[in-house]
Amino acid sequence: MAGKNLDPSSSPRALLGAELRVARERAGLSQAELGEPLFVSGSFIGQLEAGTRRMHIEFARQIDDILGTSGFFVRNCGAAAKSKYPDHFAAAAEAEALAKAIREYAPQLIPGLLQTEAYAREVFRAGHPTATEETIDELVTNRLARAALLHDPTTPLLWCVLDEAVLRRCGDTRAVLAEALRHIASLIRANRIIVQVIPFSAGPHAAMGGAIKLMSFDDAPPLSYAEGMGTGLLFDDPATVNHHALTYDLLTANALSPRKSLALIESTAEDYEHDQHA
Repeated sequence: MAGKNLDPSSSPRALLGAELRVARERAGLSQAELGEPLFVSGSFIGQLEAGTRRMHIEFARQIDDILGTSGFFVRNCGAAAKSKYPDHFAAAAEAEALAKAIREYAPQLIPGLLQTEAYAREVFRAGHPTATEETIDELVTNRLARAALLHDPTTPLLWCVLDEAVLRRCGDTRAVLAEALRHIASLIRANRIIVQVIPFSAGPHAAMGGAIKLMSFDDAPPLSYAEGMGTGLLFDDPATVNHHALTYDLLTANALSPRKSLALIESTAEDYEHDQHA
């Protein structure tokens, strides 16, 4: 085991996971065998090693004891846990950056990965009406930074299902929403993302309860993330992840086709642009 601490500037969670794998294999333990005294599954240990799960301090202490790593994981747990995102979303955001495929259902707002600067600013200002401009600027910057993963022309696969409410919630900011919808349409036409819209005419559907994000990885089990107002839970339990995957499949079955969804997105943007000019 390395004696020095990890460099926080060099993907600390991924480095910590790599060190965990080395230490576990050196101890002759499988992922399931290490997980047993921690009361977690072998797949959870795999996610720690892949960097898709955050190592909390209580796990770090036990891992140091089990693997005889002289406090290495406790010392470095803090660096790996640092995040610029809210606590309830931090683990999901970091897993998102490592995913090979992301499937997301958005019931009210354009997903963060697809937001424009102006749209993100409107959303944050609505949620933080008394925040300083510096605070809003930081929130917007962090949100836009997440979208950098779309700069790769093929990976990850991003498939979004939008409720029609996402297209209609404009208020007095029609120009902002028009720009945001044009941005989504441009990504669709560039063959970078897949988007479907569930129209109001589809009636009740399988995900009326809130947003869902599904993430799959090359070297770790899949995860799902369910989000509510100021809360969010990341799941690795196979039964829960499979249930969320089925829910998403039902959403796509009830949504408009990608071609018809693109037509609706572009026509809605055009309507907002026309209203703004009028």
